[in-house]
This record gives sequence, C-alpha cells and structure tokens, in this order.
Amino acid sequence: MGTQPVDRPLNLTAQDFFTYGSWILTLALLVVAFVMSRRERTPFYVLLVVAAMVAAFAEPIYDHLMLLYFYTQHDGASAIHTHFTAAGVPQPVWTHSGYAILYAGPALYLTHMIRNGTLTRSGLYKVAGLSFLESCAFEMIGINAGAYAYWGPHVLRVLDYPLVIGMLEMAQVMCFAVAAAQLRSRVTASWQLVALLLVFPCTFALANYGGGAALIVGLHAENTNELIRYATTIVSMGCALGLVRLAAAFLPATTERTAHPAARPAAAPRAVAAD
Repeated sequence: MGTQPVDRPLNLTAQDFFTYGSWILTLALLVVAFVMSRRERTPFYVLLVVAAMVAAFAEPIYDHLMLLYFYTQHDGASAIHTHFTAAGVPQPVWTHSGYAILYAGPALYLTHMIRNGTLTRSGLYKVAGLSFLESCAFEMIGINAGAYAYWGPHVLRVLDYPLVIGMLEMAQVMCFAVAAAQLRSRVTASWQLVALLLVFPCTFALANYGGGAALIVGLHAENTNELIRYATTIVSMGCALGLVRLAAAFLPATTERTAHPAARPAAAPRAVAAD
C-alpha cells in the first residue's frame, strides 16, 4: 500500500468490536484502578489510566508520522464513529479506550509491583515481552479485520503489521510505567500526581519519535529504497530494546523476596559490651 487508503471500505463489524469491546474493557480497567487507588489512598492509579486516555487526543501526530489510516467509508458514505479529524486522519472514538488497554493496563501492573518492591529487571523484561505480544494481537486484529492500516512502505511485517511498531509501543509502556513510579515516589502531595498527564506524552514521544526517529525518516525520505528502509527499521528496533534496558536500569537486579538466602549480605556481627 503506497498511498493513503481513503477509499478502502471500513468493516462495520470490526468498528463495533473495537468501539464497544474496548470501552467495556476500559470501564473495567477504571474500576480496577479505582479500587487500587482507594486501597492505597492515592489517586495515582486512576490518573494513570486517565493520562493515557487524554493523550489519545494527540494520536493524529502519530498517525501522520507512522503512516496509519483509519478507514472511514462504507458503501460510499462516511461510516466511521469519529469525534474529530486532524492531519488528514479521522479519529475513531475507540482510540482513547485503545490507549487505556495497550498502555495503561500493563502500567497498572508494573507500577503496583514497583511500589511493592517486587519487580526486578528480569521481571520487567518478561512483562515487556508480554506487552509486545499484546500490541501485536491488538493491532493485527484491527488491521486484518478491516478497521485501519499502516499504509506506508513499512518493512518486516507480519500479517500486514510492522513489527517495529509493536517494539516501540512496548518501549513506551516500560518507560511510562517506570517514569510514573519514579514520579509517585518523589511527590510530596497527591495533587502533584496530575503531572502524569505530562509524563505520558513525554514518554510516548521518547519511545515513538525518539526511538522511532530512524524509522520515521526512512518512511518519509525521498529517493530512498528498500535497503534503507530495512536499515532504519532495524535501527529503531534496536533503540526500542535500548529504551527497555534503560527503564530496567531503575529497578533492582533482584529483591529480598526472590533473592537466594546465600546471595544476601551477611549481617554485621554485634558488638560485645566490655565487662
């Protein structure tokens, strides 16, 4: 697909699936976040989900740079459930719920474990792998069901899904979760957690536009070729892995709960009082 597929038909069943299905899951996620926040007496978890949903208003920037297009037409008429259009891409109402599921869902789990001191670097890598698979599953369904497409000259696709996109999304989730946990550990008042509304777009840009810079240039460069696109894609994949490693550096290599007793430092000998 070399041009924006503005005339490709929208699958209405796929649209209903993503609209109603994702919003049901998002409401459930908000309930979970509310319960967690109430239990720990902090608005942190609710704001974590809200931050992801609010940030979805900037999705048109991503669509323009990554060459993503949501289908709009069905039987020659506009059929998409949209609330605004920007950068030439109409935005479906399920982008906000999609952000909650893809980004905030794993972040809830990660930040809770970081708070409890039970997440190690190896644990983060495992969750990163699961996050990558989640992104692949979510987007492969959306693409092949006829809801949208990555229409540009992407390479290294599986079922029409560019794998580099999933890796960058994985890096975003890890960076967002660790940054959010760092913010929580440093604030002195609950209202300061509103800064999560800024943390999300900043880590989103870090991963997708920073780590994905080579990819973006490769997609939009003139007089380029497939070899260059493969090279820039692989570079961005490496950057995504580097960002995950950077996020892991903020975590301990092991925890008291998981460490083998022999690996723990021996207790210092007690001083013996003189008679």
